[in-house]
Amino acid sequence: MVSVTFITAKGEKISASGEPGQRLLEVGQIAGMPLEGTCEGQMACSTCHVIVAPEWFERLPGAVDDEEDMLDLAAGVTRTSRLSCQIELTEALDGLVVHVPAEAYDMQNL
Repeated sequence: MVSVTFITAKGEKISASGEPGQRLLEVGQIAGMPLEGTCEGQMACSTCHVIVAPEWFERLPGAVDDEEDMLDLAAGVTRTSRLSCQIELTEALDGLVVHVPAEAYDMQNL
């Protein structure tokens, strides 16, 4: 298992874990994070935007142009922003820390 810590907009730390190969979006949804993922991981929206802790950001494969384009549409984007649907868990990411932006809403759970 790969452990992940989600930090909410209120500063709460939520521990979760997933299998290698699983997408961070799915792990976050299972943990109750407001990551809607409207496009179901097809990079056609930015509703799964997360901010990766700086110490973890460089360990991720680079974002492709389509992901960068979608991040341009997300609210609260930072230098270490990524779409959680594009982060595949690996053993090297065990301990990953990501912040859920205050602007995140999961319309499915409202």
